[in-house]
Amino acid sequence: MTSGKINVTVENIFPLIKKFLYSDHEIFLRELISNATDATLKLKHLTSIGEAAVEYGNPKIEVKINKENKTLHIIDQGIGMTGEEVEKYINQVAFSGAEEFLDKYKDSAKDSGIIGHFGLGFYSAFMVASKVEIITKSYKDEPAVHWTCDGSPEFTLEPSNKTDRGTEIILHIADDSTEFLEDHKIQELLNKYNKFMPVPIKFGTKTEKEGDNEIEVDAIINNPNPAWTKKPSDLSDEDYKIFYRELYPMQFDDPLFHIHLNVDHPFNLTGILYFPKLSGDLNIQKDKIQLYQNQVFVTDNVEGIVPEFLTMLKGVIDSPDIPLNVSRSYLQADGNVKKIANYITRKVADKLKSLFNEDRAAFEQKWNDIKIVLEYGMLSEDKFYEKSKDFVLYPTVDNAFYTWDELKEKAKINQTNKDGKTVLLYTSNKDAQHSYIANAKAKGYEVLLLDSPIVSHLIQKLEMDNQDVTFSRVDSDSIDNLIKKDEEVISKLSETETTQLKEFIETTIANKSYNIQTEALDSTAAPFMITQPEFMRRMKEMQAMGGNTMFGSFPDSYNLIVNTNSEIASKILNESNEETKDNLVKQALDLAKLAQGLLKGEELTAFVKRNFESIK
Repeated sequence: MTSGKINVTVENIFPLIKKFLYSDHEIFLRELISNATDATLKLKHLTSIGEAAVEYGNPKIEVKINKENKTLHIIDQGIGMTGEEVEKYINQVAFSGAEEFLDKYKDSAKDSGIIGHFGLGFYSAFMVASKVEIITKSYKDEPAVHWTCDGSPEFTLEPSNKTDRGTEIILHIADDSTEFLEDHKIQELLNKYNKFMPVPIKFGTKTEKEGDNEIEVDAIINNPNPAWTKKPSDLSDEDYKIFYRELYPMQFDDPLFHIHLNVDHPFNLTGILYFPKLSGDLNIQKDKIQLYQNQVFVTDNVEGIVPEFLTMLKGVIDSPDIPLNVSRSYLQADGNVKKIANYITRKVADKLKSLFNEDRAAFEQKWNDIKIVLEYGMLSEDKFYEKSKDFVLYPTVDNAFYTWDELKEKAKINQTNKDGKTVLLYTSNKDAQHSYIANAKAKGYEVLLLDSPIVSHLIQKLEMDNQDVTFSRVDSDSIDNLIKKDEEVISKLSETETTQLKEFIETTIANKSYNIQTEALDSTAAPFMITQPEFMRRMKEMQAMGGNTMFGSFPDSYNLIVNTNSEIASKILNESNEETKDNLVKQALDLAKLAQGLLKGEELTAFVKRNFESIK
């Protein structure tokens, strides 16, 4: 038996590890199982190239709890260590300049890549253990050894009677960490971090049927060969759906489609992204994409690696090239991260284009489920925006779908105003704005259905990049004003009569929220029409969605357009009974408000009562 000091130059390295290097104590199990996996895969490699004269067999990693002894065991059948290797890899701790390290990191809960530089994964065990033992036997023909450390720099190293190859780590769980002696807690951690590790992991046993008999078999908690590690050509659509349900057991809808990622230059990355069915708003649960590093779960907070607009997707990304800190929970600033994000953006855009080209009808059917992601991508990623013209769709109220170029070409024929601009009419609510849509369709105009919450931002960007195009919501003005042509409608009323009519309506309504405008429209058009100016409404919507405009706090303003060619306008002007005249104005205004969904509460109750009384 030998004893000695672990070769570090600071006495309080273990408290430092426990308090500062790891932000989450539970990851000790991930680190120890990762080490066991590495040891197993190293043996596999050595046997495959003939450098290890042993049989690889079918090794597994076992996790065991001994409640009586208050110990947790991690056992592998991997490469093992000799006494000399324990001295080298465990006792040396691979520290260079530990004093400098301590000064640099003692005040920080996060670090910058220590795991890669210092090899501290094993020492995470001391976050939960008061004492740690290693019993290990190398694949080489050398004696087994038993290492023990009680959390101080003191250790013992002595011979062991272990006869089988591999390593057993024994954690004597500390009094403040007894939750890690509970089966359900360890099962939870294994499912979280080790569900797809490349070596089978045993945790307990389970009962299986074999003919008429029930037998006890190992409970293997992981899938060592998940779908993303396979070639797309080896997977069917059903395989992808099965894997989706494996990732998200509580997700009952099938994904709309998947994108298989596979790149080996200038970085290594594999993965599968799924487009789930999404609601039409931005209040969507993000961070559902799971990030792995060599099949070890790292985090489901993937912002920085995945472009923000794609964090609404689900799936897996696995890359050994992602720089992580010691707890593997925080991304480090690195050029590769941006390259990975750019690659994923390009890959998603290429897949969408290919789906659109292969089966446009199927793509159109999925549009409402995917549009929020794509529209958000157009706003937030320039590279995605550039490619979007090939597959982003603009649906109409009649369920026709156009690409941007198709839409411009079609609208140009009939919807170019007298100034040479193509006016794209749209509605955000097909039912609420029905009468305005009907007016537009009566003129032969197409009306787009753009109802996502970010549409104001999107059309602003499209207008900036297409100076010959402007968007107008159908209820933002009379249809003749929305697309002004050269022809002019003559008013039935004289200028004096028009002024009298306007002044009377202003006096009767006495509501500063309405800017009253008299216009000579078609006699069949609505007598009174309430519109909300496009610019102001759009700015307010952008403010509500996080745009930095100065209009968000402004009150809503509306135009009340009075059609001087309507019979109602003439009737109001010519009515001699003041009460009847007032009632005509109020009734016409209420009808206009009703058409815009602005008649509510007490006003709506009074309107309904008044109309019931009129039909008695």
